[in-house]
Order: sequence, then C-alpha cells, then structure tokens
Amino acid sequence: MNHPIAKAVAEAAATLRVDDDMKAVLVELARLSGRRIEELDVTRARREPLAVDALKALLRNEVLDFDPATLVADVVARDDVLPGPAGALPTRLYRPAGRGPFPVILYFHGGCGVAGDKDDYDGSARGLASEAHAVVVSVDCRQAPEHRFPAAWDDALAAFRWVCGHLPELEGMAGRIVMAGEGLGGTLALATAVAARDAGVDRPLCHVLAICPLARTRLDSASHAGNAAARPLSSAMVRWSLDHLVEGPDALDDPRLHLVQADLRRLPAVSLITAAVDPLRSDGEQLERALRRARVPVERWHAEAVTHDFFGLWPLVGKARAARAWAGGRLLEAFASA
Repeated sequence: MNHPIAKAVAEAAATLRVDDDMKAVLVELARLSGRRIEELDVTRARREPLAVDALKALLRNEVLDFDPATLVADVVARDDVLPGPAGALPTRLYRPAGRGPFPVILYFHGGCGVAGDKDDYDGSARGLASEAHAVVVSVDCRQAPEHRFPAAWDDALAAFRWVCGHLPELEGMAGRIVMAGEGLGGTLALATAVAARDAGVDRPLCHVLAICPLARTRLDSASHAGNAAARPLSSAMVRWSLDHLVEGPDALDDPRLHLVQADLRRLPAVSLITAAVDPLRSDGEQLERALRRARVPVERWHAEAVTHDFFGLWPLVGKARAARAWAGGRLLEAFASA
C-alpha cells in the first residue's frame, strides 16, 4: 500500500471502525500532524505528536484539566534514576495514598523501542498505581537506533534486580512484584520475566501484565492485513521500528522479541489486553495460545472498536477506563493470592 491516496482511504476506513470517543482522538491526532512516522527520520519522528497529545488537546478545548495530580488525586509521583548496565536510567516513582508497604509494579512504556518516554505514558502508569493500590516504577530504557537490541532488554532486567534489592525504600512488599508494559514495553515485561526466571532472581514475580504487546516479528498476521493503515500504529510503523531496533534480520528470530517462540514455562500468571483496530491484535492472540501451551495461567481482555495506545486515554475513552479497571482487578487478585 504505497500510493498516498490508497493509504489515506485505508486510514479513513480504519477510523470508521472505532467508537466515537476513540475517533475524536484519532481525528485530533490527524489534525495535529498528518505525517506518517515511517516516512520520517528518527529525530523528526520523536517530535511527532502521539495519541496522548491529541487527548490533551481535546481536553484543553473543553476547558478540562489534564493535570495528572488532579485526575488521579490518590497518587503522587517523583522522578529519580536507577543504575543500569550502561549508566543511569530515568525513572518515575508513583506512590498510592495510604500507609505502606505496597505491592510493586515495574512498568515499561511503549514507543516501539525508538520513541516515547515515561511522560508520554504517565497516564497508564498513574492509572495502574491507583487501580492496583501499588507503587509503580516506570523506567526509560535505552532506545534504538542509538542503542540497539538487546540494550533495552538488559536495562529492563537490571531495573528488575534493582527493584528487588530496594523494596524497603520503595515501601514495597516482597512476593508482590508485578512486571507490566505497553506495546514494546509489554514485550519487555514478558521477556524480562523469562530472563528473571532463567537468572534465578530470588524475588519471584507474582504476575505479568502485557498491554497490546508485540509478540511476533512477522507482519503476516490477520491483524496486520486488516489494520495495516491504522493509526496511531500502522504495519509500516511496526516495520520501521523493527528496522531501527535490530542490527540485522537474524535478530528478528530472537525469542526475546519473537515471544511466541520463547520458552514460556514456569512463568507467573499473565494478563493480556488487546485492541481490535491494532496491527498487533493477532500478536496478543497467538501469545495467549503460546502461554496456554506452556501451561501458564493466562487471561485476555479484548477491547473492540479502539486502537493501539488506547489504554492511557482513560480520561476520555470509555474502553480505556474499562481496561484500566480490569487490569487493576487482575493485579489485586494476584496480590491477594501471592
């Protein structure tokens, strides 16, 4: 689909398949920028608006406050750093109201490993802290192409080790640690759970939450075919991101990226969230089947009529609020049974 008119028609058709509140975000995102990420260099791509920027613009137009401290008044946040294998990793710590100790969620944001940061996904991390009444540690891992695969994976495992070793200062509870992530961050969460299992980390996880994860490095699935021109994530953007992420095609077979071929045995229970209008929808479906084959307890919550990156749009998008509540409930159950 290389012809500009064909791309525009397919993109418009994808927009018609979403709920009105999701459509408002997509229309505003198109107004803010009509450029396609896959046609830009990395520097310009990182300056492009995201779905959350469209959300903020819509709320400002309605004279509504997007201040996170107002929207989620029961959570306070502060920025910090933690040591990584190649230097300090920027981190944001979210603490729920009340007295600790609390469960701990280590959260990895989306952005396909090339763009995005903890600010862009603040709504997701803050929402999880509130719903699950847990401390959330949101980490900015190194990004490609400056730091190609597996740099972010090394950072993620280092962040997990750090969390395990600093539970008292986090007001965290041993035995109630969750790995969570969104987009490629969901890939990181599951891959890090596998790495922690293999490394014999002495603070085991009690759950993994993966929101719209990339689980396959092949773009031949039904959801790639049906949502190739979707926004905010298209199939071409997935390919663009993978091209920047890895040094060469051989890395695409690495099970840390191609998760459906990973050894998933003996992982804690997993919660998956998928979105209908998302090229990665089939990734989540196939990952669920792979986890079941590995005898890992898994539940998947599927959201119709929304797109990739919908989860953090809960101030406006109803399906995002429902997904946030479901995720929080799953984590509360995991904490209670840990």
